[in-house]
Amino acid sequence: MSRIGKAPIYFDDKVQVNVTPANEVVLKGGKNSLSFKMKSEVSAKVEGKKIILVRNQETKEAKSLHGLYRALIQNAVSGLSKGFTRSLELHGVGYRANVAGKKLELSLGFSHPVLFDIPDGIEIKVDKQTLISVNGANKELVGQVAAKIRSFRPPEPYLGKGVRYAGEHIRRKAGKSAGK
Repeated sequence: MSRIGKAPIYFDDKVQVNVTPANEVVLKGGKNSLSFKMKSEVSAKVEGKKIILVRNQETKEAKSLHGLYRALIQNAVSGLSKGFTRSLELHGVGYRANVAGKKLELSLGFSHPVLFDIPDGIEIKVDKQTLISVNGANKELVGQVAAKIRSFRPPEPYLGKGVRYAGEHIRRKAGKSAGK
């Protein structure tokens, strides 16, 4: 039996959980709502303040889905109660960020500013023009938005300029060496 899948998922009073007859788990907390449509191999039931996932078949696919759905629902419960954060740093002369309404404006050394539309369910804060904080309840969406922002100007190995995750180590290369 899956070690991850058989562990129950505990939730607090901030999160409301419903399991529909169509095998869909709906989680609501605060101003956010997340739902997961599960395949027929795995079903969920709510007992008090915990969610238990049960396999309906013993196939290899059912065993892998058992652990997968448990991890996805656990991430949703954690996101709705605490939220997820991913931080980015801008390194480079003149590199800065600014949030204007539902757009993130980035100056990354190009001849034009880079505009990024902030998706629903994501909150972006900018501190000191060089620190970007991406917050949200959906772990997958927070990571995807942070990766998209980083992809506009990934850090280069010679000077280390670009957008990097907070605490990310960039392997630097030696520049040109003198002739003979």
